[in-house]
Formats: sequence, structure tokens, C-alpha cells
Amino acid sequence: MTQHISKFIILIIGIGIFTVFNLNSSEKIPDIPKSFYAHSAEDINGAIISMSSFKGKKVLVVNVASRCGYTPQYEGLQKLYENYGDSLVVLGFPSNDFMWQEPGSNTEIKTFCKTNYGVTFPMFSKIHVKGRKQHPIYDWLSDSKLNGWNDDSPSWNFNKYLLDENGAIIELYGADVKPLDTLITKHLLLKTPTISPPKN
Repeated sequence: MTQHISKFIILIIGIGIFTVFNLNSSEKIPDIPKSFYAHSAEDINGAIISMSSFKGKKVLVVNVASRCGYTPQYEGLQKLYENYGDSLVVLGFPSNDFMWQEPGSNTEIKTFCKTNYGVTFPMFSKIHVKGRKQHPIYDWLSDSKLNGWNDDSPSWNFNKYLLDENGAIIELYGADVKPLDTLITKHLLLKTPTISPPKN
């Protein structure tokens, strides 16, 4: 009887030591930061788009608005997308965070962009780009512990984050830097022109 009790006590002690060891081990393992490509967002049509679908291209992430003094930059963003589409994708994230300059619904935003600027680059559903409800993509873009070096969130509409082909941030540009500024285009390759075959 005593022998059975001793074995039971040893077993209980062993389980306790194993549990404590595992708890301590889990505390010592830090969370591994997710890459940009681990994130996803709902596009303006309601589909969930993984950022991993843009691997291999540079990415320009822009928080956009329809009633801002910088709204005409939509035209430059579209030209940038058309001219450098082989090496770059532009991602537009509407936000109402700055002076309520994007009050419209996703449908209204989509119509506005298409009608006024012929936008064909990927547009996403309206999100928060700063504050408590900041979207996870913008959490990543503005936290150096996650992205490697940058802690700056957008300070106004049409702030721009340029990422390289591996999802690392190259540079952050303020709203006053236009889409076709050489500060941006120096990192890009012009789209290869389509050459028609010679006629016989």
C-alpha cells in the first residue's frame, strides 16, 4: 500500500514539474512578428485579399480620401500604376481619420474614384489608419518592432509607404510628395512597352 502511495506521489510531482517547465518555457518564447505578407484586408468589393498576393513587386500603400486638398493625387497614383505596373502595385486604403474627409460608403468611394480618375489599382474598404481601431496592416506599417524601423503612422491623407519586393519598408513619404516624384520613381522600373510584331 505504501509503495502504491509513493508511486502516486512521485507521479503527481512529475506532472507538476512538467507543467511548470512548460509554462516557464512558453513565457520565454517571444511572439514572432508577422510579415507584411501575413496580413489581409477586405477590398472595396468585399473580397478578402492577402498581401502575399503582391509578393515579387514593390508596393505603395496609400491612405486616400475623396474630399481632401490632395485628392487630385489619385490621378498621379493611377499614372504611376500604369507606368510602373510591371514592378509596382498601388494599394489605396480609404480612411475618414483626418478631418472627416472620406465620409462616403465603399460604393460611393468606388464610384467617385472610377468616374473622376479612372482608378484601376486595388482599392480597399474604408479603415482606420491610426488610433485604437487602427487596421492591422497599419499597425504593422507604424510599429518598428513589427516592420524593423518605422514608428510613424500617417499624419494626413495620402501618406505613402513604399515596400520592396520582399515586403520590407523602403521609405515613408508625406502627403506633399506627389506619386510621380523622383523620390518614389527612382526605386521603380518603367513598364515594358508592348511591341507589335513586324508586318510582312
